[in-house]
Amino acid sequence: MSASEPQRITLIGLGTIGMSMAALHLARDNTIVDVFDTRPDIQEYLLKTLPNFLHDTSHDSNSTHPQSSAITTLLTTGRLHIHLTLASACASATIIQEQGPENLAFKRSIWAQVESLAPTSAHFWTSTSGIAASAQQEDMLDKTRLLVVHPFNPPHIMPLLEIVPSSTTAPSRVEFAREYFSLPPGESRHRPVVIQKEIPGFVGNRLAFALLREACYLVQEDVVSVKDLDTVLMASLGPRWAGNGVFESYQQGGGEGGIKAFLEKLGGTMQEVWGGLGDVNVLGSERTEWKEKVIRQTDEAYGTLTKEGVWEKEERLKDFIRAQERRYGQ
Repeated sequence: MSASEPQRITLIGLGTIGMSMAALHLARDNTIVDVFDTRPDIQEYLLKTLPNFLHDTSHDSNSTHPQSSAITTLLTTGRLHIHLTLASACASATIIQEQGPENLAFKRSIWAQVESLAPTSAHFWTSTSGIAASAQQEDMLDKTRLLVVHPFNPPHIMPLLEIVPSSTTAPSRVEFAREYFSLPPGESRHRPVVIQKEIPGFVGNRLAFALLREACYLVQEDVVSVKDLDTVLMASLGPRWAGNGVFESYQQGGGEGGIKAFLEKLGGTMQEVWGGLGDVNVLGSERTEWKEKVIRQTDEAYGTLTKEGVWEKEERLKDFIRAQERRYGQ
């Protein structure tokens, strides 16, 4: 089956990522979405929460259940189904996507169950942020079906999907996932990237966490405040990387000689900085003194994000993504 054909997608787990993935899949006209979650109030929760992720949502702060009628329509027309058992949710699926707890024991258990319940042709995707498919499939009989589809939050807006197969994932399964998220312009803004080998954190999170570690170190050492560090990023690296990425930026920064010239000119400075990057820990009791300072300054600078604040930031993200898609000078 081609990924462009109608798909029936089962979503296991309806937390924030699960809801956002539901909105992503429902944005396509040729999908049916089946959902399963163990929470007892799943239907009420779905009616209340899913509208916040749909493209046509009204963000009226006075509305308790904005656009809940849209969800009712999806349910009554058969485009969305709520299941009370894992077996019924998986029975007719062409794609099964899991957004459960970031816990290896859970994921091994759920995939062994899914394999016994799903059609043999169904594709298995896990939305994990860092647990490799090779670790999750330990208790499965067929180790060619499972791969990671790692979204960036919120996935119904953010374009990137990291597709990370294990060494035993069938290439056809990888190509199906890549094709599914590579819809023609106008239908999807998503940009899937196939990661060539498993590595903790994959690629996006490794880059993000490396920057976060140095940011925490700089705040710990009183080099800069949380608020001012964010200003530095948003007023320099953020816009440049959004337009060019890392390597293209330095290719441009090197002038006629490109990145080769850049490395030759600034290699000494780069090595000095690399050699002095901060060493901080998240866990344990050593080198964790930064946490209290970072948490306090971040709370003071930004406080608790409101529903309206979330909407504003999502609209800003959409504007940034639209700007990336513009063609200049053509």
